[in-house]
Amino acid sequence: MRSLTVHLRILIALCMIIGVSVTAYQIYVLGIPVTAEETDNLWNIDAKVEFRANSREPVKLQMFVPPLNQDYVSLNESFISNNYGVSVNRSDDNRRVTWSARRASGKQTLYYRLVMTKRYSGEQAKAKGPIYRETLPIEGAEKIAAEALLAPIRQHSADVETFISEAIKRVNNTADDNVRLLLGGDNSSERKADVIDVLLSIAHVPMQRLHTIRLQADIAQSPELWLRSFNGEKWLYFNPQSGEQGLPNDRMIWWLGDEPLLNIEGGNQASVTFTLNNSEMNAIRLAQLSNENTDASFLDYSLYGLPLQTQQTYQVMIMIPLGVMVILILRNLGGLQTLGTFTPVLIALAFRETQLGFGIILFTIITTLGLSLRSYLEHLKLQMLPRLSVVLTFVVVLIAVISLFSHKLGLERGLSVALFPMVILTMTIERLSITWEERGGNHAFKVAIGTLFAASLAHYLMSISELAYFIFTFPGVLLIMVAFMLAMGRYRGYRLTELFRFKAFLKD
Repeated sequence: MRSLTVHLRILIALCMIIGVSVTAYQIYVLGIPVTAEETDNLWNIDAKVEFRANSREPVKLQMFVPPLNQDYVSLNESFISNNYGVSVNRSDDNRRVTWSARRASGKQTLYYRLVMTKRYSGEQAKAKGPIYRETLPIEGAEKIAAEALLAPIRQHSADVETFISEAIKRVNNTADDNVRLLLGGDNSSERKADVIDVLLSIAHVPMQRLHTIRLQADIAQSPELWLRSFNGEKWLYFNPQSGEQGLPNDRMIWWLGDEPLLNIEGGNQASVTFTLNNSEMNAIRLAQLSNENTDASFLDYSLYGLPLQTQQTYQVMIMIPLGVMVILILRNLGGLQTLGTFTPVLIALAFRETQLGFGIILFTIITTLGLSLRSYLEHLKLQMLPRLSVVLTFVVVLIAVISLFSHKLGLERGLSVALFPMVILTMTIERLSITWEERGGNHAFKVAIGTLFAASLAHYLMSISELAYFIFTFPGVLLIMVAFMLAMGRYRGYRLTELFRFKAFLKD
């Protein structure tokens, strides 16, 4: 007996641990939303390209577009143009779209549109990058000025990260004569990045330019220059103007390198205007879209991977264990008397079609009339199978009559009674009749009321959309229910009704 107890405890603990672990993994690692009402940001980015084409010349315009290996998921990418060929090529870590046309003249407008989210980006690949570089050629006064700047930079730095930060700080100090010489009167971000690049190259520290877009709606903006360097484990990001370290969460890398955003042949006066706006979308639908547009498959092996029609069936079926657990608590802890365990749950499922109030009325009418018929057939001394067949046929006829009268009276809810499980009603009538004969009318009435109460409570809980979503999305909860049911299997204590029943003994 003791070995069985240990076995049961291990089984309960195992079900609980697996259920909690699977659910926590889905919530905290995969980022699946806990509620159906949860929403996530959806970003729409439009890049409007305008230029003037040279008449009677082929046009070829190239523009960098965001790489797809960042911490966001592209849900839709489109290239909008009229009479232009479109191709997308990869070059190192960049992607570049090419619009081409044999003939074009006058003002031309092209669009690039990206719809993305930053939540379901999946696991990022391990960062890789250079950790050494050759020195850029520099001579004369510029070399002396660079070396003069490097001396204090080395003195005030301890590693690559602090070295780069100190270099940016020194270059932004335009009061320094050495800095002014290297800048040559140009204080733009691009020129400062060139000077920083020279200083870092002398120390053999690699550096890469990147151009970012701020994820902020309804503001006019242009790509902002940032710098990054690989320290052997991860990329370090720096703002060349302010020295700010770490790429903010609202920045998206558009392209890497020194090349300009646009490159045009057969045209001139090319410009790009960026427009951003964000909207909200149901988080679980967004997860499904993300799953369709990436290699991630965290929903493929969930119930959301089933066909929609099958999903609708399982959304009902997966709530049955919840109804069973309600009946278990009412019977084992509350002491409520019902017609078995599963009959109230099946009646609760039937209430999904008829709604609770109308279903209780129909259940009462059909059961009362069925009990009367069953009592009459009992006087005829019929065997059980013919008696059940007659009661079943009577239930079908009665349901048809109720549906017909409901339709004539304009009560369309009554039509759904046709979906009421007739076999369940028939067996309910038979079991209530047997209970009446064996235990009396009062006990049969109590059992019928208890069954209706349990079915109504189970129906209420099974109809809560938040619970239905949570159990369907996180089926690991079912294992937690199993652990609770196993624990209830050894309960031998008093039930709630017994505490009132034996109240006098407790006083003694």
